[in-house]
Amino acid sequence: MSAPAATAGDQPIVVVIDDDASVRAALEDLLGSVGLQVRVFGSVREFLAAERVDAPGCLVLDVRMPGQSGLDFQHEMAGAGIHLPVIFITGHGDIQMSVRAMKAGAIEFLTKPFRDQDLLDAIQLGIEKDRVRRRDAAALAELRDRHASLSPGESAVMARVASGLLNKQIAAELDVSEITVKVRRGQVMRKMKARSLADLVKIAEKLGIQ
Repeated sequence: MSAPAATAGDQPIVVVIDDDASVRAALEDLLGSVGLQVRVFGSVREFLAAERVDAPGCLVLDVRMPGQSGLDFQHEMAGAGIHLPVIFITGHGDIQMSVRAMKAGAIEFLTKPFRDQDLLDAIQLGIEKDRVRRRDAAALAELRDRHASLSPGESAVMARVASGLLNKQIAAELDVSEITVKVRRGQVMRKMKARSLADLVKIAEKLGIQ
């Protein structure tokens, strides 16, 4: 069971998981020197046991560690509800590892010793990607809340309007009057905050409504 999340606003946080204490200390100093908040862990297990912070960020992850490896953890993150962009660091990397990591969505794969600036650039990219993901997720959650506010009749009309049916066709399918369809359609547009039919169609696509 995952630890609960603490709220930290929009201040980004970089999570470092590396079993080498000297590497953790060096990265903590480096990231702190450019004003980034850092949380360091010696293993994946230690990270999973800690309280999560609800803030944009990224994960700097060692490839090889005692217990669960960084590559294995990367493949399990989404299932655990962890969506932080990943930057791999390793002292024992090879092309096969790099390809596997990048195919799974890693932002960067850096072999120790690496340039500080290369890591900082990757971290900034990761934080920005996570900010975009969080904004998109919040927007989708708001759309779902709006859709949940529709009555069953309004929801049925929305699906059919979005699929391109005319009011007359919708009325026939739902066995209601055209006036009823028009009223429900107006309520749908208002509740979903759709400015036009094209806007409503885009909203339906985002919600996966066929």
